[in-house]
Amino acid sequence: MRSNGMTIKALEATGAWLSSEKRTSETTKRGYIQDLGWWITYLQGRGLHPADVAPSEADLYSSALRECGLAASTRSRRLAATSSWYDYLVRAGQAARNPFTKMDRPKTSDASKTRGLSKNELDRILAHAHDYETPRTYALLCMLVVTACRVGGVIGAQCSALGYDRGHRVIDLPVKGGGEENTKRFIIPPYASVALDCYLEVRGVDDGPLFRTDTGKPMDQPSIFRLLRRIAVKAGVPHGDSISPHSLRHSIATHLLEKHPLHVVQDLLGHADPRTTRRYDRARDALDRSPAYELGQEFARGEAAHTREVTQ
Repeated sequence: MRSNGMTIKALEATGAWLSSEKRTSETTKRGYIQDLGWWITYLQGRGLHPADVAPSEADLYSSALRECGLAASTRSRRLAATSSWYDYLVRAGQAARNPFTKMDRPKTSDASKTRGLSKNELDRILAHAHDYETPRTYALLCMLVVTACRVGGVIGAQCSALGYDRGHRVIDLPVKGGGEENTKRFIIPPYASVALDCYLEVRGVDDGPLFRTDTGKPMDQPSIFRLLRRIAVKAGVPHGDSISPHSLRHSIATHLLEKHPLHVVQDLLGHADPRTTRRYDRARDALDRSPAYELGQEFARGEAAHTREVTQ
């Protein structure tokens, strides 16, 4: 990210902003830097200094992002990141104003776009993995399902993260935010515990990544992405070639919301804001409570009646 003539104090303030509690992960920091870089590049092209920018420039910038063909969610994220940066600069006395305050933001959908799986489809995937895949693959899928954790958390776990707490078998998984201190403790129910033990008999129990390759390195997300799709297709899931590891998290969330209060599911998923969890609930409502089937039955009956009249 170019400094674009920023003072040393402004750069120091930017470093402090990047070190806040919301940006402890290196991946998260890189994302904020990239989003902010678009704004800095825009200002450089306009010959403007970031410390004193008129609100109209923020609106023009938003329009430029839209003309680039970026999705509303991407534009909204970039505007939010830059606005957060300005809030900090104003607080640090390094900017006259936040030009993004109270501006019109792109409208984004609250519904999750992830393709979900039914309980039956999840069962078929796990059954296929149990019968035809390696103990490592089966244990990995079981852990993804019973924890509803992001795939990065599961493959980021170390063997040393396994243990017991108040009689429960547990695992401490890295969660969004990163850092050794930013972990969440999950119960491993007997179903997944058996799968994990079968895998550990083959792997051995030592230090290092829990789910590792033959060379001892952690499994990577692209390989798990391909693995899951292959298994889903083999298991006969109709849309198996278009799901992702997040589909498992999405599906478990929607399944649990049928039986448990929102705050319970929110705690399992690790969402700071209940509105994030509600996205899964709205996705479930939109499909499971859709009147499409009833409508289809009505038209099918009407078509059948018309066919009888014609043939009589």
